[in-house]
Amino acid sequence: MPEVGNLPLPKKLLAAGVTDMVRVSDARMSGTAFGTVVLHVAPEAAARGPLAAVRDGDLISLDAAAGTLDLLVEADELERRLAEVAPRERPASGYSRLYVDHVMQADQGADFDFLVGMRGAEVHGDNH
Repeated sequence: MPEVGNLPLPKKLLAAGVTDMVRVSDARMSGTAFGTVVLHVAPEAAARGPLAAVRDGDLISLDAAAGTLDLLVEADELERRLAEVAPRERPASGYSRLYVDHVMQADQGADFDFLVGMRGAEVHGDNH
């Protein structure tokens, strides 16, 4: 999964005195980043998860204590938006094809699906 990077606050918000904002990503982040970030959102936008359907102005509910993150869009509107998302072209071969076809989502540990149960120990999703 890609590095989320240090997503800076927009200049307009900085000028208004905003010092932090929640960032939501299906990526990972190094220890050098900062701010309020929700990571490893699954399924990924590339897998046509709800993150791919987010539009400017949408409301998103985040409840850290309950562990929920919800896009507050009606189910039929979400379905319509996801239908508009063009599927990504699958690589023809090589590691990229192997990755697309067999690496599980971040909440499942981002491991190869064909290795599950083959290591002699469970690989947890919070494994670093």
